[in-house]
Amino acid sequence: MTKSEWIPASAGMTVSRTALARAITLIESTREDHQKEAQALLAEVLPKTGKSIRIGITGAPGVGKSTFIEAFGLHVIEKGHKVAVLAIDPSSSITGGSILGDKTRMAKLAQNENAYIRPSPASGSLGGVARRTREAMLLCEAAGYDVIIVETVGVGQSETEVADMVDMFVLLLLPGSGDELQGIKKGIVELADLIIVNKADGDLKAQARRVRSDYAGALKILRTAGEHWQPKVVTCSALYGEGMDAIWKTVREFSGIMRKNGHMENRRAHQAAAWMWKEIRETLLSRFMHHPGITAHIQETEKSVLKGTCPPGLAAAKLIRIFLDE
Repeated sequence: MTKSEWIPASAGMTVSRTALARAITLIESTREDHQKEAQALLAEVLPKTGKSIRIGITGAPGVGKSTFIEAFGLHVIEKGHKVAVLAIDPSSSITGGSILGDKTRMAKLAQNENAYIRPSPASGSLGGVARRTREAMLLCEAAGYDVIIVETVGVGQSETEVADMVDMFVLLLLPGSGDELQGIKKGIVELADLIIVNKADGDLKAQARRVRSDYAGALKILRTAGEHWQPKVVTCSALYGEGMDAIWKTVREFSGIMRKNGHMENRRAHQAAAWMWKEIRETLLSRFMHHPGITAHIQETEKSVLKGTCPPGLAAAKLIRIFLDE
């Protein structure tokens, strides 16, 4: 990947999807030479980033995230925008493989020339979020995509991870049955800027309205007045494309308010700082685990901890001294 492939973007033209795919592959590489090249590329394109709305979407498996993202993405494209979807695929903890099937689950969106879908394996990253998702967002923005959607695997910790890298966090729900408020963690509801009850069609339409009412009431308790944005609860039918216009208007309203009061700029600045420290932690841990002295002593040290012959703190201090060559 060379910087020259990104020169057209500076002249107001669009970077090809092929070039974007190659750039994201470069930043996802763990090779040291690739990482140096990737960081140089990111520094080059950074001035062309930041003009999009970054949306995180989460929800339990089966809630219809892919169907919703496709319907919403196509609607937004009709309004004259370009949409990039970064879908985090769950990786196998045994083989490291992942499903990477989002392009088949969003076939219409994937074929649209104004859309770009990138499934990335989580590869064991904390929270199920690909480590380079933040950098992939910057590349998509530099390539001309002004609506960036990050889809989580919906497995618990990923919600917080994604909420900390986007502007707007969206929680997708099903009409369900029983006491819906017991079926979702309080913390996730507190993170949400918008709650969407999907599959509000047919026999489930009335039930979807009840769920919307329940969550609207819950938000009044969980989210205090005086915040920059008061979260909303809406219904939609992604299968039939119903409710997409109202959702897009809500997204635009959110973006307008947050940009006007400076909250979005401030939030992104803090996210960037947190991103830096996260990179430091993960890089140091990676180098620690691959240090020749550590690999030679780690099994023996861990066994002594398991047997109870060495306190964990002392064992950690010993390995750290080896790492620091003290």
